Amino acid sequence: MALRLWASSTANALRISVASTAHLSPSCSLSRCFSSVVDGLKYASSHEWVKHEGPVATIGITDHAQDHLGEVVFVDLPEPAGSVSQGKSFGAVESVKATSDINSPISGEIVEVNTKLSETPGLINKSPYEEGWMIKVKPSNPSELESLLGPKEYTKFCEEEDSH
Repeated sequence: MALRLWASSTANALRISVASTAHLSPSCSLSRCFSSVVDGLKYASSHEWVKHEGPVATIGITDHAQDHLGEVVFVDLPEPAGSVSQGKSFGAVESVKATSDINSPISGEIVEVNTKLSETPGLINKSPYEEGWMIKVKPSNPSELESLLGPKEYTKFCEEEDSH
């Protein structure tokens, strides 16, 4: 609680906008520099997240990834009705710092693409777990979700990665 208050007051003092993810899940973990990890999602070591609900899985990049990228200025996403394969690139994110491939954490058929990102790529920075989602997929092999990291494992992975 003290850390959250400190982070909030520091963000206010620096005039940084910190979006609340409390409505996503009551328990979020903070890792490096205000990055959040949301319970109920699965994470890939390449910094993408998956939210599996019913027959559809929503995919995006993590708060940690967007934090490292900086301001996102362009997003290249596939067309709906295509397919993605676990571990393979399906698009790219271009920021003021770098361009990075986006890898799919699971395999499946693309059923929807977030078209808002073509006009407003900054949604990825503002709201990586909500408005900044990238694609929705009908998983072809739901067991692939079991190979992904949970919130605690992903937080630890990020902390170890940042320490190098």
